[in-house]
Amino acid sequence: MTLEKECLSKGIPERAIVIGASLGGLLAARVLFEHFREVFVLERDELPETIAQRRGVPQGRHTHGLLASGGRALEALFPNLSKELIEAGAVRGDIANRSRRFFEGGLLARFVSGLDGILMSRPLLEASVRQRVKAISNVQLCDRIRVLSLAASSDRARITGVRTEDGEWPATLIVDATGRGSQSPKLLAELGYPVPLEERIEIGLSYTTRLFRRRSEQLGGDLMAVIPATPSGKRGGVILAQEDDRWTVTLWSYFGNGPDTDLADFRAFARSLPASHIYDAIQDADPIGEAIASRFPASVRRRYERLKAFPSGLIVFGDAISSFNPLHGQGMSVAAQEALALQREIRGGLDGLATRFFRSAAKIIDTPWRITASADLRIPETVGPRTTSVRLMNWYMSRLHRAGHRDAAIALAFHKVVNLIAPAPSLLAPGIIFRVVKGNLLPRSDGVSRSALREA
Repeated sequence: MTLEKECLSKGIPERAIVIGASLGGLLAARVLFEHFREVFVLERDELPETIAQRRGVPQGRHTHGLLASGGRALEALFPNLSKELIEAGAVRGDIANRSRRFFEGGLLARFVSGLDGILMSRPLLEASVRQRVKAISNVQLCDRIRVLSLAASSDRARITGVRTEDGEWPATLIVDATGRGSQSPKLLAELGYPVPLEERIEIGLSYTTRLFRRRSEQLGGDLMAVIPATPSGKRGGVILAQEDDRWTVTLWSYFGNGPDTDLADFRAFARSLPASHIYDAIQDADPIGEAIASRFPASVRRRYERLKAFPSGLIVFGDAISSFNPLHGQGMSVAAQEALALQREIRGGLDGLATRFFRSAAKIIDTPWRITASADLRIPETVGPRTTSVRLMNWYMSRLHRAGHRDAAIALAFHKVVNLIAPAPSLLAPGIIFRVVKGNLLPRSDGVSRSALREA
């Protein structure tokens, strides 16, 4: 029996439409194909046939990170995708043993954690996922199609399709995966629905990215280094290995001029950071192409899960719900976890799907949003709710990072949280608090404590 006949025999709904063919939209299409006779992905940009940057993903040329949780979620959706990425040149390495994370004047303890990360460019990841989705028989990727508005039933209780420049596309379910610039709040208001509460953390971020040739001896053979901004300096940077023996380097500044695109100025900016790891790697590295500079005014979270009324037949997904400070590298991994949540919730049927999905997505977003907001609120100029709990957590995290210079158990607990494998409250487990207190009271030593590592 063909897939089409099987779908019809089971009474599967006719059509789903995903708006946007970036990573979030592709992941949504991967989930929906099992539940609809046909899935159309409508993209206003022209989709490349190969691994290439595209206009519709302005962040594509900047440094991207796929957290351990995101890698696991993608592997669940696309078995053996990690193997394909590595065969295409992506770089695999232990996130604790082959990385340098500079906090509170020193590096977190380095050890074999068993948590592998995969480093690659955004175009490589997106092209690999796009090819997998294109191979699904009942999914069609349609580019150069701009969605203008939503179509609704006469009582406006149900979204029935989308309107484009070429006419109306009817559908049983619409997924808005258009990212940060999503028009869903505006379109909902036009239909008489309340708009979601919007939370914002104003960060005034300026950042610049450059690519360099990578040599094996640079960074001592490590694959990445992260130097976060400090409240006083407000400057930071990250360097990651990529396919084709490249480094991708992003340098940033909060509430000030970011690094210039000029190579000499870029290197000088790297030299001004609180640690020299990035500068040491790029001071004599050969640049590739030109630099790209961008600005990011604010992290935004739209609280769809709190709405009392919402039309059936519509889901908002990925960055259209929450758009994080890109420096924390959470967006792709959150979208992958949301895809797994959508996969679970849609098995319960289409009735009430939006309500169930938004609640599940909110639980996924809570941890990365808390991490991002707390870290950014350390910068005095950042505009956002500085609650007592945020102040206490930032005070505690500075002590945790100091203790984590020597204590592998603390460092592992931190890595699990930032990779969205463990919830943020796990850093407040009694055993971790004890080790943080102990690590801040004892005199410093050059050794790394690995005791109780299994318990972290």
